[in-house]
Amino acid sequence: MLTIEQILPIIAQGETLTVEFKSDKNRLHDKDLIEAIVGLANTNGGYLFVGVEDDGEITGLHKSHDNAQGLMSFVASRTSPSINVNATIYTLEGFKIAVIKVLRSMSLVATSEGLIQRRRLKADGSPESVPFLPHEFIQRQSSLKLIDPSAMPVLEIEASQLDPIQRLRLRKAINTYGGDRALANLDDEQLDHALSLIVEQDGKYHPTLAGLLILGTEELLKRHLPSHEVAFQVLSGTDVKVNEFYKKPFLETFEEIELQFRARVEEEEIQIGLFRTPIPNYSRNAFREAFVNALVHRDYYRLGMVQIKLDDFGLTINSAGGFIEGVSLDNLLVTPPRSRNSLLADIMKRIGLAERTGRGIDRIYEGMLRYGRPAPDYSQSNSTTVSLYLSNAKADFEFLKMIIEQEEKQGFEMPIDTLIILSRLKDERRLTTADFAESVQKSETYIRSVLEKLTEAGLIEAHGVAKGRSYTLSQQIYQQQGEKTNYIRQMGFNQIQQEQMVRQFIEKNNLIRRADVMDLCYLSKDQAYKLLKKMVDSNILESQGNGRTRFYTLV
Repeated sequence: MLTIEQILPIIAQGETLTVEFKSDKNRLHDKDLIEAIVGLANTNGGYLFVGVEDDGEITGLHKSHDNAQGLMSFVASRTSPSINVNATIYTLEGFKIAVIKVLRSMSLVATSEGLIQRRRLKADGSPESVPFLPHEFIQRQSSLKLIDPSAMPVLEIEASQLDPIQRLRLRKAINTYGGDRALANLDDEQLDHALSLIVEQDGKYHPTLAGLLILGTEELLKRHLPSHEVAFQVLSGTDVKVNEFYKKPFLETFEEIELQFRARVEEEEIQIGLFRTPIPNYSRNAFREAFVNALVHRDYYRLGMVQIKLDDFGLTINSAGGFIEGVSLDNLLVTPPRSRNSLLADIMKRIGLAERTGRGIDRIYEGMLRYGRPAPDYSQSNSTTVSLYLSNAKADFEFLKMIIEQEEKQGFEMPIDTLIILSRLKDERRLTTADFAESVQKSETYIRSVLEKLTEAGLIEAHGVAKGRSYTLSQQIYQQQGEKTNYIRQMGFNQIQQEQMVRQFIEKNNLIRRADVMDLCYLSKDQAYKLLKKMVDSNILESQGNGRTRFYTLV
């Protein structure tokens, strides 16, 4: 149940995919009310505000809707299957409004008249409700993990129509990529059954969707799976150097794309101890995992393609279909492995093309972070596309040396959590436990245990106590990288020095903001706030403005 303090900001934000307003000045029609609720339930759930205009103006409820229990019963009676909503009546600005909370349904919901609606975002970013079309049903069920599209039989095709050359390519892949050796000893029919590439129905064998993708001919794929397409593009500035499109079987497409990619991998070597280590501009392992993920987890019932684009700034891989239910930007690193196409994902693991632990995402991160490059960026993903960007920023050789030397000392590879922490400290110098939690996507309690181990290993140093504690790379690491002066700067300055620096900044610039103090004194947001507050309490500074506009001047 929302509080009034929570409701006002939601209304001020306007309508979104999960928030809808309905005017009730002239009594909202029953049909419109139910359709709005069905649309929310069939998308991501959310809140329906009755008594609020489209522009957010609060105009109030019609008396016929001034009963929360009645609204809930009405919704249950007019939806199929019946859905339970939570309705609450509030009084805002002298008007009553109803806030109806709608949960995301795990099955398709229709009005009692048979209309199935869903919500989507228009090109301008505003939401709308549209009919839920039959071809979208499988997409919905797949995203909820109610069905596995890749295991569904393609009844229009018989197993005899599949391409034996692709089966040879499959056997080659098992040997090349270290797949399940037991598969190599099976004959063709046994292999097809072992990987569920074909299924029997009514006495005939038909390929599954996964079987069609792996063993189908190009002609069969174009006719029965037109959404399967991969684009490989290379751009230099605005010039298009390569623009190839593939509608070939899965493994053949992978081989040809990988050849295109490998031709553009450049390496330089550095000396680490007795050995020379090659440093590629792109990690082959990271690319392979990312590309296979894009092919395996895409929505094959949605028109679109897998697009690989190399430009002056980096590598982008786009895949049709958003993250599957339960996966988001906030839990990519920690969510249990799951796939929209479970059978296809399992086949890729068994033949060795995908990480068998299901943690291919770790390989993608490792392929960037161990070379001192920025972490993989999924921020441009949305409800219809997963987008991955890998920067081609120059490798940090000193950082890589430190990683390799530490791994040799420990006798095992550094885990992803450690790489993330060290990478952030390399770039941002001084951070708190809370700062790391978002990047590692784990609890602060867990983060503290990792930080303690890194401190004991002499890789980082802790400063301060309790909530004010922050961390930097250790003096040893800075010295190894020839950055002794940077270490001195990261140790920070005593409070008198910090206050003097703030004074000098204001004398030169007339005012200072908290962000300036963080940058100037290498402090966290909380530490900068405490320093400024102390100087205000000591009548050294005067605070002016509020929130983001707040700044400080000398008294």
